[in-house]
Amino acid sequence: MELNNHWLGALILPAVPDGRSLPGNIHYFSYKELRSATNDFHSSNKIGRGGFGIVYKGILKNEIQVAVKALSAQSKQGVREFLTEIDTISNVRHPNLVELIGCCVEGNSRILVYEYAENNSLDGALLGPKSKNIKLDWRRRSVICIGTARGLAFLHEELEPHIVHRDIKASNILLDKDFVPKIGDFGLAKLFPENITHISTRIAGTTGYLAPEYALGGQLTKKADIYSFGVLTLEIISGRSSAKATWGGMQKFLLEWTWQLYEEDKLLELVDPELEEFPVEEVLRYIKVALFCTQATANRRPSMTQVVDMLSRHIQLNENQLTPPGFFQDSARLDETPSSSNKNYTTTNSTSQLFSSSHVTITDVIPR
Repeated sequence: MELNNHWLGALILPAVPDGRSLPGNIHYFSYKELRSATNDFHSSNKIGRGGFGIVYKGILKNEIQVAVKALSAQSKQGVREFLTEIDTISNVRHPNLVELIGCCVEGNSRILVYEYAENNSLDGALLGPKSKNIKLDWRRRSVICIGTARGLAFLHEELEPHIVHRDIKASNILLDKDFVPKIGDFGLAKLFPENITHISTRIAGTTGYLAPEYALGGQLTKKADIYSFGVLTLEIISGRSSAKATWGGMQKFLLEWTWQLYEEDKLLELVDPELEEFPVEEVLRYIKVALFCTQATANRRPSMTQVVDMLSRHIQLNENQLTPPGFFQDSARLDETPSSSNKNYTTTNSTSQLFSSSHVTITDVIPR
């Protein structure tokens, strides 16, 4: 995306005067303020790690809790993501998007300050160590699915210009005190003016969530986010990571295994054993919506507004229109080797292999 040069000039200064007016009415915090709020960025306040830095819980002088995302000083790539994040969401407000409160640009410090999500990230609640304090029953999982879908629909279809997030995954979905989901981390986001059908860009995102046509050719459309959302929905329902390669005793990724269960009419085997009670028909509908979102041919995937409608209403899906999902198996050399399955990465000179359950050939991205 094109960054405003005035912003760039302001933000790369070694220091910004306290109280400086920043784009989008973003509040400027001094490093001293944030250091105090996080108890000198103490490890006990660490609540997460992104691809380009660490997130800490902070308490401001007015007792407001915040999430403080400190960019790694060694990350040249991260500075670009920092600027992109401010440029992208400084004026964006939606119940299912995390709110950017302010930032700090002082010396080598690049810090973003967000509203605080009491239940941290979805991957911690869903895929992390089981906590007695957090129980994701079906009602909460349903709220998370629909809320995330509404946030994406807002980005894709209501904002001008539209925004493609590019990194929808469990660790980028934050949960507030009521488990309302909020999409966060816009460091990889791209703007899509109305007259643009796709953007050719470096491949960026997280393994397990990448749409195959984007991972192969680098042509980005909204359909890449929709694919990622489909994978995320399967994780929410199954309570399992999409990155795990063994299911049912076979070498299969979560999406591939789901499709096999669909063909065998055994979809209920996908459901998280932690879910003791759930509405069977509704859960089955959610799984099938996820499969619609991950179809191999990008233009067959529904829009996010259609996804919200399919998740929200007790309707019969036309499964005659459902085609096999596309899978992306990565054997590429990575610019940075992720320390965990949640870390962002970019691929270069990929030797990736593209395939689907029924050996459907993936063609070029079809414009929206």
